[in-house]
Amino acid sequence: MNSIIIDDELAARAIISHLCDQVDSIEVIEEFPNALQAIKFLNKNEVDLIFLDIHMPDFTGFDFIDTVKNPPKIVLTTSDKNFAIEAFEYDCIIDYLVKPITLPRFLKAIQKVENFATSKQPKISSATTSKQPKISSATSETEGVSKKELYVNIDRRLIKIASETIYLIEAKGDYILIKTEDKNYTVHSTLKKIEEKLPGSLFLKIHRSFVININKIIDIEDNSVLIARDVIPISRANRPELMKRLNLL
Repeated sequence: MNSIIIDDELAARAIISHLCDQVDSIEVIEEFPNALQAIKFLNKNEVDLIFLDIHMPDFTGFDFIDTVKNPPKIVLTTSDKNFAIEAFEYDCIIDYLVKPITLPRFLKAIQKVENFATSKQPKISSATTSKQPKISSATSETEGVSKKELYVNIDRRLIKIASETIYLIEAKGDYILIKTEDKNYTVHSTLKKIEEKLPGSLFLKIHRSFVININKIIDIEDNSVLIARDVIPISRANRPELMKRLNLL
């Protein structure tokens, strides 16, 4: 697999490169001290795997992923354990390695990468194809009812929230903050999970840490959205979809 390493620390790049040398299937073709240089490289070259640091000056690893179109498989390499849940909201992220990285743990990550490549091979049978329309129809009918409201577990109580009253959901480590017109709720969950529970016609992820109710937008200026008293950043990758969803004059 042709691979690149993105890390602002020279020593960290050297360690990952040395670990890659222990695996016959990996060839490191370039190393980059920042994400912007890597993006320029990827505009002209294709790679199979990226070893990516999260915390880098000016442009984080998540900013990098949000910017790159159709990113390849990614293994995050970081000294910060706090973004593990958020990381796996991205389909391209295969594993999350916490520094210092040992060889056994590194080899396990490579095995995950190889298994992932195998599992993505399509498996379609005539039986599956014939049943699919019926399953899809039943699913859509169920979702149409359930997504009007959401139940959250707060202090062992299930509290019902009308979806239309939610104006903002923010990722905060292992938790999400749900902001409604009347009250805020902190819940142990991920943005990806709650996105699946909300009506797609109302809600949109505009940044790796934020999902908004587009009907609650007050103002949009440059790369930010004003909702209630909150000013929310819009990532470059999500801005086109937001513009499509607005009823522009």
